[in-house]
Amino acid sequence: MHRDGNVLRWLIAYTFSVVGDAAYFVALGWAAQKVAGPAQVGLVMAVGAIPRAILMLGGGVIADRFGPRRVVVSSDAVRAAVILAAAAALAFSTPGLWLLVALALVFGVVDALFMPAVGAMPPRLTGRDQLMRVQSLRNLVQRSGHIAGPPLAGFSMGLGGPAAAFAVTGVLFTLSLFLLVAVRLAPLPSEEQPAADSTARRDLIDGIVYLRHEPVVGPLVLSGLLSMIGCIPPMAVGVILLAEERGWGPSGGAWVNAALSVGVCTTSLLLVVRGRFPRAGHWHNITLLVASAGIGLIGVMPNLALAVAVALVSGLVSGLCGGLSMALMQANTALAFQGRVASVQALSAVGITPVMFPLFGLLVEGWGAGPTFLLFGCISMLGATVSTASRAVRHADLDFSKTAD
Repeated sequence: MHRDGNVLRWLIAYTFSVVGDAAYFVALGWAAQKVAGPAQVGLVMAVGAIPRAILMLGGGVIADRFGPRRVVVSSDAVRAAVILAAAAALAFSTPGLWLLVALALVFGVVDALFMPAVGAMPPRLTGRDQLMRVQSLRNLVQRSGHIAGPPLAGFSMGLGGPAAAFAVTGVLFTLSLFLLVAVRLAPLPSEEQPAADSTARRDLIDGIVYLRHEPVVGPLVLSGLLSMIGCIPPMAVGVILLAEERGWGPSGGAWVNAALSVGVCTTSLLLVVRGRFPRAGHWHNITLLVASAGIGLIGVMPNLALAVAVALVSGLVSGLCGGLSMALMQANTALAFQGRVASVQALSAVGITPVMFPLFGLLVEGWGAGPTFLLFGCISMLGATVSTASRAVRHADLDFSKTAD
């Protein structure tokens, strides 16, 4: 795979995009803080989530109707142009809050197109035997990109304020665009070409029906949603509240999150090297159960060292579980439905899961961090129960019979 220029171009482009995304959100928050109060800053940061949540499923339909490459290139071009225009506006004038609200809305709409399309590309990028490696590298890029983006934005703002941070983000999206233009995808088989008389509404319904009846993909999508609801709020919000409750300070919370990230990156690299994994469905279920238990146990550890150790183990198992889950879903999804399946996964991550953040905070306020961590760990375990209850998932393997050469 390391000699496949097509995969490398896509991977580097995706890296630029993920780092740019992470830097953009930091730059947006700081730019809003310069011109508005705390309530307005929260409004600006939240407004982009609305079109992402509403339009994400439609983005999957568009990716399948027009092809993921065309949608990815077009949406990346819009992102680069809009961000660079915002950088110029901030550099040469003092725009009001309206500019940042408009920017967040446009970026949210474009994200709803970009995310399903980029998620649908791996099965048509390269040979079937490389899908595990590609997905593991994607997991690694996502984790490391979200770590690298905020410091890059902070360094840029130190040099030239929000305008410089937006400019750097726009350059990253532009570099991503140039590489994506050179990426080539395998064509759809003739039997999977969209019907000429099909409508977007019909395609959306067909996607829902497909998920409902596909014996491997449907349970894995539901399992993934429950595991994200159970795991993401504790690590995004809960670690901060836990560190405050236990007196560990901000650095303590950072150590817990860092341990989780190190674990995920380590096993993602191992999957890249290995490339294949026997009895993938069976091991997905086991690793999801262990990872869920680890997330719940972080909140009841008596000291920081044990919490960091549990987070590391949970990260190691989560990296394995995530790589197996993505590869199994794409290996068992027909090429014509890749965009719609990817849109459901993206909606789960950026549309549904964040809604649980305020609930997690309220439960910590009423119950304390420990019981709340355990509750959300049990929700994630419910996801493991869903996939384990499916005989098709238990016996699923990475034979890639439904993906392109």
